[in-house]
Amino acid sequence: MSGKKTNFKNVWSHSKKHTENLSKPELETSIKIGRYNRLNVQARSDFGVYLGTGDDRVLLPNKYVPNRLSIGDRLDVFVYTDSEDRLVATTLTPAGVIGDFVFLIAKDVAPFGTFMDWGLEKDLLVPKNEQQNRMEPGKKYLVKICQDNRTHRVYGTTQISANCDKNTRDLKVGQQVDLLVHSITTIGIIAVVDNRYYGRMYLNETYQKLFIGDTCKGYIMRIREDGKIDLSMKKPGYSSVPKSADVILYRLNKSGGFIPCHDKSSPEEIHKCFSMSKKEFKRAVGTLYKKRLIELKKNGIGLLK
Repeated sequence: MSGKKTNFKNVWSHSKKHTENLSKPELETSIKIGRYNRLNVQARSDFGVYLGTGDDRVLLPNKYVPNRLSIGDRLDVFVYTDSEDRLVATTLTPAGVIGDFVFLIAKDVAPFGTFMDWGLEKDLLVPKNEQQNRMEPGKKYLVKICQDNRTHRVYGTTQISANCDKNTRDLKVGQQVDLLVHSITTIGIIAVVDNRYYGRMYLNETYQKLFIGDTCKGYIMRIREDGKIDLSMKKPGYSSVPKSADVILYRLNKSGGFIPCHDKSSPEEIHKCFSMSKKEFKRAVGTLYKKRLIELKKNGIGLLK
């Protein structure tokens, strides 16, 4: 797959490794494999230009060399290994870097693994023993981009839960987090939290329709001992009542001033009407009633005229 070239003036990067004689990623080098590097142009060759820091170099092939590039210029590039396990730089933009969770399309399936399109000439391999389930060409999967500690090679895994960080000591209940929807079950959604942790949001805590691959904001409801996180789309506690109350008022106005939902309605009925939990509904109704904005009727709630 062909990718888009990086806009060098707008890209921020990091840095790390390659020497002119480097042929295997097992060799130690200061250039970061599987990440962006900001490197100096050190020398030209028939095959491209060598970029590096100090003695460590990596080749940027001719097809990626920008016009009017001079010795001493600094360039932002992504470094990975080519089909012969040699370090190589590119100005193409991959779908992610080491540690990222990204949705990728499976291109080819081999006995030893599945090749994923991640925007570079060399596809990302998800080894067979790193696959949660059997993978099929053309389908999209959530993949974590990883690096082998021994060989430094970059690979992917679809074993998401096992590869999420279990150390949640920096998190706290009520904290707002970024969510990437991994899967949807009969009881809720599974999501990657802050591109790092594993979380679950039950249906009564979701207040909008979500699909696999969606991103949204959420809040931490509970942190489990196993490192997994219970989530909600609304902040825990009474701070969510004003927004919930606005939702109820809006729906009442849209429905002619009456909705047949009350404190005896089932959680499913309330969620269908207002996309909120029964507990939150009761808090919001209490707030609106005290403010004399609604009246409580035997078979529902209505706007106070």
